[in-house]
Amino acid sequence: MLVKDWMSRPVITVDENDSIQGAMGLLKKHNIRMLPVFKSGKLTGIITDRDLKRASASDASTLEIHELLYLLTKIKVREIMTKNPITVPLDFTVEETAEVLLQHKINGVPVMDKEGKLVGVITQTDLFRVIISLTGVGKRGIQFGFKLEDRPGSIKDVADVIRAYGGKMVSILTSYDGAPKGYRWAYIRIYDIDRSKLENLKQDLKTQGPLLYMVDHRENRREIY
Repeated sequence: MLVKDWMSRPVITVDENDSIQGAMGLLKKHNIRMLPVFKSGKLTGIITDRDLKRASASDASTLEIHELLYLLTKIKVREIMTKNPITVPLDFTVEETAEVLLQHKINGVPVMDKEGKLVGVITQTDLFRVIISLTGVGKRGIQFGFKLEDRPGSIKDVADVIRAYGGKMVSILTSYDGAPKGYRWAYIRIYDIDRSKLENLKQDLKTQGPLLYMVDHRENRREIY
């Protein structure tokens, strides 16, 4: 899954010489948290809602409100922006982008094409959309967690049981992180299951490997094993 398919666009930007009051207005108007900063058509920085709140709060402690409002019209974006911002290329995967955000403890980055042109921004909110899409939680349904043997066909065996009950699988995710040697975690979300057959389905699934949990979003039912 590439950044180009999940980034936000068109991009709202500000100039270095814009006031922070104007930048705050743009964030509020467009309900965003980050603004790339330009000078003469070149990306030179980035400013976030956190930067603006920090600048406002530091001045609010010593100024009357009318003085603060006046000051906000005079302070320029270039005075509080982060210079030389971290960026990611258009063909980065969302996983690589998530690593960048986590490593640098930031909420988002500008996305650049091969010519160095700004084509979008990708933020934590965009990555949340990816997670929702990958896991299929929007379809609600039921998610099962398993500890499966790390062998060819272990997931297929589980899938065959689900299909035998008429279930459709909207997502299958696996991970080795923290799993015992020789095993892996598997998380399968299904829908179109006849709830009257659910108890039988669970018993048959348990024959394929330890069942960790079941979350039935439609019935708001959660079972941890």
